Amino acid sequence: MARCSLCGAASSLISGELRVCLQCIRSRPAEALEMAMMAHRRCRAAYGLPEEIPQDPEGVRCSICANECRIPPGGMGYCGLRMNVDGELVGITPTQGKLSWYHDPLPTNCVGDWVCAGGTGAGYPKYAHSNGPEIGYMNLAVFFHACTFNCLYCQNWQFRYETLRPWTTDVQELVESVDERTSCICYFGGDPAPQLPFALRASRIALDSRSDILRICWETNGSMSHHLLEEMLELSLISGGCIKFDLKAMDENLHRALTGVSNRRTLENISAAAEMMDKREEPPLVIASTLLVPGYIDEDEVRGIAEFLASLNPRIPYTLPAFHPQFHMRDLPFTPRSLAMRCLDVARRAGLERVHVGNIHILTPG
Repeated sequence: MARCSLCGAASSLISGELRVCLQCIRSRPAEALEMAMMAHRRCRAAYGLPEEIPQDPEGVRCSICANECRIPPGGMGYCGLRMNVDGELVGITPTQGKLSWYHDPLPTNCVGDWVCAGGTGAGYPKYAHSNGPEIGYMNLAVFFHACTFNCLYCQNWQFRYETLRPWTTDVQELVESVDERTSCICYFGGDPAPQLPFALRASRIALDSRSDILRICWETNGSMSHHLLEEMLELSLISGGCIKFDLKAMDENLHRALTGVSNRRTLENISAAAEMMDKREEPPLVIASTLLVPGYIDEDEVRGIAEFLASLNPRIPYTLPAFHPQFHMRDLPFTPRSLAMRCLDVARRAGLERVHVGNIHILTPG
């Protein structure tokens, strides 16, 4: 049981690393964020990553994502992939990336498998091999070893061990793993955002070499530059794939406390993506999700996100995955079933037509 450093409340729903409760984040944001940023600095220093988004006025600017780092001489960007060497931005390129991948049999435990072509046959026969789950086919799951956020509860935090290692993979090596039983490629991580030039190039090469179904999908925090989002949408739209936006929180202060950065670009990008949903009814082009972190993501937060999504398009599928204690928030409990059901109810009441609870096997009683 941890204690909030601001109000003194003690609870099992307060992160011992964050040291501040949800109520104080909402009512005393300036003080709460000061505490939260200390936690993020400690977390990032342990992996040799910049403790804050570099904003040197004389630094080299990187425009890949919303952080828009201005990297000082000899320094690196927030994601850890690009450096300022003699006034030039060097690091990951469209042909070299830091990633790993594997073939995952369909249907799979994907955020969107309950509405996507691989999990349901949506869009058959143009976008799916089967009028139902694509049994016998594979998803090429591509995991990128870097991220533009610093989520203290990261469910795949181990990628940080690889971010600064001096190795890269050639784009052609990834493309050669796309075989005749591969019906979709899904980029996740970490996050694809800091390595999108690589992922976009790989996707185009793979699509050009195929005459049958090959969907391009993304699981992302949505922090990429607008022009890169447009390219992602183009590839997903024509291939039958989707973009799955992970909306961590609606309240910007809470988002900063949990992830270290703002959610403004994410909300802008999903708004832009939603405008294209009418170009293809099935499978859905845009999917959203919010991890139900006990003590921090409650019904009010889900209601705000759901109302926002419904205002864009009430047909956006919205998944509420259960939380597994990880990384610097491993002292929090698993998501209780009661919280998941309340959040499911408020999301539906907000006007969303397709809402789903994910990872139900790890929900706890109560």
